[in-house]
Amino acid sequence: MKQFATITAIGRDKTGVVARVTGYLFEQKANIEALEEQVTRGQFSMTIQASWKPGQLRADVLRAGLDQLGGALGMEIKLRFTEPHRRQRMAVMVTRESHCLDGLLASAKAGGLKAEPALVLSNRRDLEPLARARGVPFFMVSWADRAKAEQRALKLLDDHEVDFLVLARFMKILSPNFVWRYKNKIINIHPSLLPSFPGPQAYRQAYEQGVKIIGVTAHFVTMRLDEGPIIAQGSFNVRPGWTLKEILAAGQKLETKVLLKAVKLYLAKRLDVYWGIVKQV
Repeated sequence: MKQFATITAIGRDKTGVVARVTGYLFEQKANIEALEEQVTRGQFSMTIQASWKPGQLRADVLRAGLDQLGGALGMEIKLRFTEPHRRQRMAVMVTRESHCLDGLLASAKAGGLKAEPALVLSNRRDLEPLARARGVPFFMVSWADRAKAEQRALKLLDDHEVDFLVLARFMKILSPNFVWRYKNKIINIHPSLLPSFPGPQAYRQAYEQGVKIIGVTAHFVTMRLDEGPIIAQGSFNVRPGWTLKEILAAGQKLETKVLLKAVKLYLAKRLDVYWGIVKQV
């Protein structure tokens, strides 16, 4: 049976990185199954899916060689052995609202969401009981110092071999350094029909503006707040006389539904992002 691995390279952009890494993999008798690279604001990242025929993979030699190559290139090169056709490992980032987290974990447990919840990461402890009850590891990381918090979060994501992230009402802004490491692999739910009403008080803004149709948007996270490529949207009519509290209740119910739809589309590999627009394929 073939053996598979994922290799990632991250660091400042420079010439020759792709050739050096792929060249070394060829020397180690690897077959390149897929390669994706990107450069954002001078930062380079590359993900390679590689395979070996039975008996050709020398894991210790491969790991040592990639470590040496990373040092020579001044880049962070990581190796992770994987199983073909395994379920994607999902991290859910939350703050205090439970509806989206509960929906994601319930759907995964019931088999409706073909992903494995690897961990729940939060800047508060409010939702720890919910995560524990669902049998998912919970980690609280203080966001008082964003740089240190993100460093800790990235370490946890790496340790748990996370493939993609879902921001299920996570109320902190992620830095470009964090986001570009997971390009088109961070899905967020926002309580408005973007591009209208960006920011944390979208329902209140819509209520104060007297909007008659309110919606929610699931989108990929980019370095520009609430401007990432849109994956899915939903809306509801505001009934006459509704209070802000009633709008919030209707919106939260819809958030869970739209977020689940977006994650399922992502997992089905039916999304292609081209020039900032998501196309279903």
